[in-house]
Amino acid sequence: MRFSDAAGRQVVSTSTAETLGRVDEFVVDPRTHAVVAVALKKAEAGDTLAWSDITAFGADAVTVSGADKLSGPSPEVAALVGKEHRLLGRRALSTTGDELGKVDDVEFDPETGVITALVLSGGEVAGVRLIGVGSYAVVVQAE
Repeated sequence: MRFSDAAGRQVVSTSTAETLGRVDEFVVDPRTHAVVAVALKKAEAGDTLAWSDITAFGADAVTVSGADKLSGPSPEVAALVGKEHRLLGRRALSTTGDELGKVDDVEFDPETGVITALVLSGGEVAGVRLIGVGSYAVVVQAE
């Protein structure tokens, strides 16, 4: 699944069948090469959903057991949130200083949240090569 396909997806409580919000942004930890949380929009109960609290990330909706799973970001997640940590639109640099293109999209496993690939303007890079995300660029391990 790609970030572009999953953005805007409804988050639904399995206990009440209520829509709790919509996926707005993906919070990625480059050390684990995985999505650790999703930031929500139009949510009343909280604006962050930890990946570990997601029941399923389906083709039509994201399900959680209840609204109690939505909260503010934990300190660990808060350190990874914000404009300077977004992957999409950033230039991608290798550890050898070569520009590889711009990050157009990100592929992830909807069951685990693991980043499987960075989709760049110049091709794809395996997600396990992701090293860091900063205000200037995304850095990936050189081949």
